[in-house]
Amino acid sequence: MTDNISLGVVFGSEVAGTAMLTLLGCGVVANVLFTRGKGSGATMTIAWGWGLAVFAGVYVAAKSGAHLNPAITLGLLSRGASEYAPGVPVSAASTAVYFSAQLIGAFLGAVLCWLTFKAQFDSAADPADKLGVFATAPAIRSYGWNAVTEVVATFVLVYVVLNFGGTPTGLGPLAVALVVVGIGLSLGGPTGYAINPARDLGPRLAHLLLPIPGKGGSDWNYSWVPILGPIVGGVIAGLAARWLPFAVGG
Repeated sequence: MTDNISLGVVFGSEVAGTAMLTLLGCGVVANVLFTRGKGSGATMTIAWGWGLAVFAGVYVAAKSGAHLNPAITLGLLSRGASEYAPGVPVSAASTAVYFSAQLIGAFLGAVLCWLTFKAQFDSAADPADKLGVFATAPAIRSYGWNAVTEVVATFVLVYVVLNFGGTPTGLGPLAVALVVVGIGLSLGGPTGYAINPARDLGPRLAHLLLPIPGKGGSDWNYSWVPILGPIVGGVIAGLAARWLPFAVGG
């Protein structure tokens, strides 16, 4: 029998974990994009950086199951789970707590990243680089196909997590990190693989609100893609895990 976990603990856990994920993930992008930084490199750097960011975030948010991602929460919901984490029953209130905490955590992590790289943001000239630290953008802008990419990539993430671990903490921080690295290296090129509505929307809002010199627009015309695509991918993965439980944990 497990002890019940209060929604306050869930909220704090999700905020902290998602902030950790976003801080480290946006930070590695900043290292790559800002030529004055020491992290200038290629896709491999970003993929491993985001993977390690997830690794840290899962550890930080272990008490809540470390969803860190509305697509994971929706995957569990559509799978028909009775609990989001041990002691956290599925309900409208708990679902709202997860969603709000993930978005707030992503926003806070992005703000912390901006503070860390404040001098670079002030001196960098390219508005696209500044936005790229916060939010995803496609290599080729084709909204429909960009959404398909996000659906597929998010499906891979959520389906693996649900089938092999139930939650990210159930799968294990290292395993989830490696899944994210794999997605980044294999499916991430077309859209920058948001695979998480909060991870894109929270930092995009931060980009809109922060006083960044010469930042340009926040590309709201594209913003629905990294929101809707992962939501659809997460729900499909949950249904697939429910009706097609082929994996070990299914």
